[in-house]
Amino acid sequence: MKKNILLYVLLLFLIVVNGFFLFNYLGGSNDTKNKDRPQGKGPASFIVKELDFSDDQMFQFEDLSREHHHEMRRIGRDIKVLKDALFNKLADVSLNENSIDSITTLIGERVKERDIEAFYHFKDIQKLCNAQQKEKFKSIINDALHKAGRKEQRPHLRNGEGEHRPPPPRH
Repeated sequence: MKKNILLYVLLLFLIVVNGFFLFNYLGGSNDTKNKDRPQGKGPASFIVKELDFSDDQMFQFEDLSREHHHEMRRIGRDIKVLKDALFNKLADVSLNENSIDSITTLIGERVKERDIEAFYHFKDIQKLCNAQQKEKFKSIINDALHKAGRKEQRPHLRNGEGEHRPPPPRH
């Protein structure tokens, strides 16, 4: 008899906790839902804010982002392992050019895989958008590409004298 009472109390506790969680997670009115969206930093929250996703779009976006993040981390780990293997070759007395070429080819393939993953992630985000959001998204992507292009075009020489600039500080 005592075991049944304990189970009922535990069940009631779990129902109350789940109800509380659902209320806070899915929360009240539509006005509070938009205010509760992530307002953090980073590309994902910037995209969500700029495109003003509906709740349905937001859930789909979160799923896409979670999968994308998982895949990008996997690829990043693969690249790190390959780069570690490459730079461990520095200690080798005899240098095997074929081995170095093989490892760098594999690194290049993973970098290609990472870029393809990013492209299709953006394509999937674009599919979530309505016509107006697609135009805004296109503008965001173009702005990002132009900013990246300006960084690559930075001059490497100071005053044309052949003097090299120091590397940028790491944060």
